[in-house]
Amino acid sequence: MALEAANGKGLSVTRIAALVGREKSQISRTLKVLGEYGFVDRDPDTLTYRIGWRVYVLAGHAVKPQLLEEATPVLARLVRELGETAHLSLLSGNEVMTVLSEAPNRAVQAVGWAGRMVPVHCTSSGRALLLDYELADLTPLLDEITLDGPGPNAPRTLDELFRRIRAARERGFAIVDEEFEPGLVAVGAPVRDFRRRIVAAVNVSAPKFRFAGRLEAAGEAVKAAADELSQRLGAIERDSASA
Repeated sequence: MALEAANGKGLSVTRIAALVGREKSQISRTLKVLGEYGFVDRDPDTLTYRIGWRVYVLAGHAVKPQLLEEATPVLARLVRELGETAHLSLLSGNEVMTVLSEAPNRAVQAVGWAGRMVPVHCTSSGRALLLDYELADLTPLLDEITLDGPGPNAPRTLDELFRRIRAARERGFAIVDEEFEPGLVAVGAPVRDFRRRIVAAVNVSAPKFRFAGRLEAAGEAVKAAADELSQRLGAIERDSASA
């Protein structure tokens, strides 16, 4: 595969077409479909393509190994600190895909596994991934879905969703209370790369009866974990250098 042979470096549509001996228009259409399903990623700055996260999740190994390598001990420590399930997730179209999950040894806990897809508008990971979005950005992202459920407290309109995004932006982390499903609460915070772009989210979810009274403190802990991961990816160093 041309993208695999590129060894993680992005390739343009023209270059891919030349490598596989196909017309540029055909390659462009194919890449668009593959991108919709998360099998390829398009860099918004260079417009080049790389193998997408979903390919590596399904294959059982990691694209962007630095992120997963750095996230593993961070999530494990978060689980020890909070005693609840922790996840690393990515935005995939208008859904969120879990790529790494750590769970405590509990009989009752929130379910989590790599490769699971959940809605972006009613989850703490989704809210964290949308933290930099403005209202105008939400329309093209969510125009194909209906904002209803699955939880009783999920936002029903884009305006309502944007108000919750702004509240999360002010706190630095998102809180969801029975938005994804009844009886489930969660907190999430964004992970940024060296360009300060949100590339992932760290979140912790748990049954409401056990976790509702700890959401603010847990949010701060999740934010600290996400900030640590951002620092490992170079985001904090860049901030300090430009200060």
